[in-house]
Amino acid sequence: MPVLQINLLKLYVPLITWVGLGFVLGCKLPKKIPFFLGKGLFWVGVPISIMTFLRQADLSDSVWVAPIASWAAILSGAGLSWLWIQARRWFDRAATAPATAAWSQPTQGSFLLAAMLGNTGYLGYPVILSLAGTQYFAWAIFYDTLGSTLGAYGLGVALAARFGMSAHSQQHLLLAVVKNPALWSFWVGLGFRQVTLPAGIEQGLRGCAWTIIALSLLLMGMRLSQLTSWHSARQAAVSLGIKMLIVPLVLGCGLSWLGVTGLPQLVLVLQMAMPPAFATLVLAEAYNLDRELTVTALAIGSIGLLVMLPFWLWLFAP
Repeated sequence: MPVLQINLLKLYVPLITWVGLGFVLGCKLPKKIPFFLGKGLFWVGVPISIMTFLRQADLSDSVWVAPIASWAAILSGAGLSWLWIQARRWFDRAATAPATAAWSQPTQGSFLLAAMLGNTGYLGYPVILSLAGTQYFAWAIFYDTLGSTLGAYGLGVALAARFGMSAHSQQHLLLAVVKNPALWSFWVGLGFRQVTLPAGIEQGLRGCAWTIIALSLLLMGMRLSQLTSWHSARQAAVSLGIKMLIVPLVLGCGLSWLGVTGLPQLVLVLQMAMPPAFATLVLAEAYNLDRELTVTALAIGSIGLLVMLPFWLWLFAP
């Protein structure tokens, strides 16, 4: 059995275990627990893991393809979902169906965000580390920090304000880009690579970084346990089809034409194929978008990732 397929089996065990444990704990523990755990990972945990794994990553010149690929995926998802919305509204009008009820402005906004923004950090990082190792982890970090994060709190905020019914938090969300510790730790980590550390400290940092990855999966399970809506499944399925199938398939094949093959290509495809980010729920709540559609897309997408991972390995694994 190829090494990547073996790693896939090894990934499923901790992925299902930690997320499942988080789901159970999320149902039992007070809601403050995942809140504080999320804050701790956001401000301390994830920055430490980024700086640690960057020390082991290969930073070749071609790694700058990653943020370009990220923005290509974001814009492609936005463009395809917008075309779908226009086509559906046209067919609904032709059939004299109540298009305004099915595709209200808030619903359109949630549909667009779910097709654009992926969970390339909390979920993408452990998947990439398990399947591709630390050597090409920089590709995942560049994709997430310079692509997904900026896309969520840049273009994502603009679209949420355009389609939402409230814009009271616009300045606050825009400031989140500047204050995001993942971005700061990314640049600090690049300089930190040149610092030589004793073997014991280096090993301790690696252990800490992997612990943080496990806690990230635990937190994801806790957040999934708080999702109570599974409605709007049809609209969510279309949005997820664009986000998790069409965009990574087309752009992943396009990477071959650009000379990006092997593990770097697999890393980028997997990041493109991640389910919607929890940032979509933050934006939906801040701007009064269709929260029901957002929650449904998050839940179905997280489960769908387990089904799609073998497909991406079969198609793009070297």
